[in-house]
Amino acid sequence: MDIKSFTSALAQIAEEKGISFEKTLEIIEVALAAAYKKDYGKKGQIIKAKLNPETGKLDFWQVKIAVDKSMIYSEEELEKMKDIAFTPEKYKEEEEVKKGKKVRFNPEKHIMLEDAKKIKSKIKAGEELETVLETKKDYGRIAAQTAKQVIMQRIREAEKESVFKEYKSKEGEIISGIVQRVEGRNVFMDLGKALGLLPKEEQVPGEFYRPGQRLKVFVLKVEETPKGSTVFLSRAYPKIISKLFELEVPEIASNQVQIRSIAREAGSRSKIAVSADAEGIDPIGSCVGQKGTRVMAVINELGGEKIDIIEYSDDPEKYVANSLSPAKVVSVKILPKNKALALVPEDQLSLAIGKDGQNVRLAAKLTGWKIDVRSAEAAGEIVEEPEEEVVEEKETKKKKTKK
Repeated sequence: MDIKSFTSALAQIAEEKGISFEKTLEIIEVALAAAYKKDYGKKGQIIKAKLNPETGKLDFWQVKIAVDKSMIYSEEELEKMKDIAFTPEKYKEEEEVKKGKKVRFNPEKHIMLEDAKKIKSKIKAGEELETVLETKKDYGRIAAQTAKQVIMQRIREAEKESVFKEYKSKEGEIISGIVQRVEGRNVFMDLGKALGLLPKEEQVPGEFYRPGQRLKVFVLKVEETPKGSTVFLSRAYPKIISKLFELEVPEIASNQVQIRSIAREAGSRSKIAVSADAEGIDPIGSCVGQKGTRVMAVINELGGEKIDIIEYSDDPEKYVANSLSPAKVVSVKILPKNKALALVPEDQLSLAIGKDGQNVRLAAKLTGWKIDVRSAEAAGEIVEEPEEEVVEEKETKKKKTKK
């Protein structure tokens, strides 16, 4: 094989496995060094290789680490280490022996500092001394097999590392995947290069998953395991809604419209608060889209989950009133201890509270206020309560002052 064909083959491997050309070349160099050591080296030697992909020139050299007496174990220390058993009681003792980062001297990979200085005068303890080796062209079957094993192992490792980095960078984003299989309460998804896990607690209640089904999922975290990278996914995480709106609403993607808060009960209903800094942009209209196309795209992706889009406001009273949409609010009064009293017409009371209190519960999550919803007819007695408390507090303070 000529050098052009070899370089082309390296580039093809790099592309197929999703690793860089430089990393692929480095793997080949490690494999060549392993083959050289198998046929021409000695046990314990550190041999490195350098291949020029443009000219095909191949160089080998041996590496030895320069050490002084303080960096190697004495005879007494070696004897002590032999006596130490790997038991919990003696583990600390062994750690003490290793604290000095000492090594067992091996003439094949270590060289005493005074001897190293004869070859390289400016070398320091801990530095590497390189000795050029004669380049060999003939290798036996075992050496070739060793090189092959090294290449396959290193490529697998590089591929795992590449996949891990790729999906790690996607944490907090949404990606598309295909349901591969369902095992008990867990759903495993094919994400292309990695396997995704959608655990039971991150699934939407009432959603059913079948093999071959394509879904958009939120990447919670990525962890390295012995079998490769495991990508933990979610369909219930609230932020999946904001990411889906980013895909459907250009104004959100360009930051002209901001999603300020999200409250979600997965599979049932969600509320999002939106705002726009620029004049002339309707944040709610941007999210809903013409004839509701944008919000419907998100609703369909979430299996029909209802989504209320409300306008964010820095004014707590207005914000709380908006959050109770679709109910119409007469007025909102901010009370002590982070509470808010919302007054609604009698015929809007059940709508404001929602089924099983869902609407007011989501509004409270969205705004961060504890919201008490009452009919306008009951407004008088509710509003008077905090005033009576204030009067009682003042009377108590006066009595204490007189004493």
